[in-house]
Amino acid sequence: MEHDEQFLEYVVKALADNPNDVKIRRTVDEMGVLLTLSVNKDDMGKVIGRSGATAKAIRTILRVVGMKNDARVNLKIEEPEGAEHPEAPAAENVPYVRDTTVDDVIKDLKGEN
Repeated sequence: MEHDEQFLEYVVKALADNPNDVKIRRTVDEMGVLLTLSVNKDDMGKVIGRSGATAKAIRTILRVVGMKNDARVNLKIEEPEGAEHPEAPAAENVPYVRDTTVDDVIKDLKGEN
């Protein structure tokens, strides 16, 4: 298991009430590393956080872990079957994770955004 996958598993299992339902699939292509996360539908709120803050923080740290290993790491969180999210923003209003640059992540870490 790679460092990025180990980190993600550790953090998400610590957040989840159903840690045995946490599944991570790691794929590598020309765009970098893609970690696909699946959790119990009851844990989605904890993993995403208010206004996506927890997911954003996890993605930011994953990018830093990736930079340390000369890899571009992205996180996709799969929506569990039966999940309801009436307050979810429209997809066109959510920036796609691959639009974020390393410079953006570093600015976030420095609090410049």
